[in-house]
Amino acid sequence: MSTTSTVDRAFEAALYADTDAALDTGASLLAADPAADVELARRGREFVAGAWRRGWQPADVVRFVRRELEDEHLRLLARLVVEEHEQEHEQGPEAGKRQPPPGPRWAAQLDEVRELAAHPTRADRFSHATAALELYRLLLRLPTLEPLDRPQSTGGAQNSPHPESRMLSRIRALLAKAEATGFPEEAEALSAKAQELMARHSIDEALIAARAHSKNAPGACRIGVEPPYETAKAVLLDAVARANRCEAVWNEDLGFSTVVGFEADLEAVELLHTSLLVQATTALTKAEAAQRKGGRKRTKTFRQSFLAAYAHRIGDRLAAVAEAQVAEAEAESAGTGGAGAPEQDLLPVLAARDVAVREQVTRMFPDTVTTRVRGVSDLAGWRQGAEAADRAQVGARPRLPS
Repeated sequence: MSTTSTVDRAFEAALYADTDAALDTGASLLAADPAADVELARRGREFVAGAWRRGWQPADVVRFVRRELEDEHLRLLARLVVEEHEQEHEQGPEAGKRQPPPGPRWAAQLDEVRELAAHPTRADRFSHATAALELYRLLLRLPTLEPLDRPQSTGGAQNSPHPESRMLSRIRALLAKAEATGFPEEAEALSAKAQELMARHSIDEALIAARAHSKNAPGACRIGVEPPYETAKAVLLDAVARANRCEAVWNEDLGFSTVVGFEADLEAVELLHTSLLVQATTALTKAEAAQRKGGRKRTKTFRQSFLAAYAHRIGDRLAAVAEAQVAEAEAESAGTGGAGAPEQDLLPVLAARDVAVREQVTRMFPDTVTTRVRGVSDLAGWRQGAEAADRAQVGARPRLPS
């Protein structure tokens, strides 16, 4: 019996019949034929390439497999992703199936996948075959996503991720220190400096693109919204996105939000959202400790209400900061004259970028719905979450009021 025939029989038995008995039959066929290993891996790489064609990216698939399966499946997936990438690179773009070619954001995701692939597995043949078939079942049924990669504009700067600039490195370092320090005054100073750098970085990017008459369009990235309390976390991400002139669309079933915006703003959303999640988790831990001291047990409703209030209040704060920054930028623009006058007014530039982001969201997601935050029933959790949000250090960016 040929190795191809063995794999075909195993797939026919296991991939298209979602039962344990069918899975055992397919795994037994594969385990009994060591010569089928090469063909099994080749088919796995094809499933991975199929995920790319349906709009998935390495981080998306890793996140989904981690959520649905076990560590063994994750390590197997990581090896297949690395092998598929290396095979496509060796064959050249004319033989590739992923268009356009992956850029720095994709490359950064691959670096993380390589770390997963480096972990060895010690499963017996039957267990390995079972894990492969379970993984392939999942990959086979992945839905089609909105593609994030797109051809780049030939006019002006490209809207693609670039090697991390010195400015972004400073912002990342400041936020890391703000999260780690135990002194509120130090955290406030560090976060305030990060906020200043983020705002300047965004404004500079917008003005440079406008002066160069760049025709690049907004891009998009996906950010995981992990359980538990996904709704509150999605609301927090939406608040951060809007403050940074981006828009977020949450896919609850698949566990991520797609954030649409210009690249400098997308980078800021990723940095600030991560920082605020760390601050929220730290504040929640302290609040629960205080609850235990007071004789009250930790409850799911307390945590859910805390995080919902935190997200809601952060949204209010970010909106207020954004409005104040726009007013300040407008005043500075009006007060500048003579030889020092800017080549391009800031506010019309920001307005045009806001419109471009909204149009891109409409193209990518023509059918979206709003959702309510449910399950907020603990008054103490809500109050303490709002208070924690008031203490949090936020970084916002100019955004025109609607």
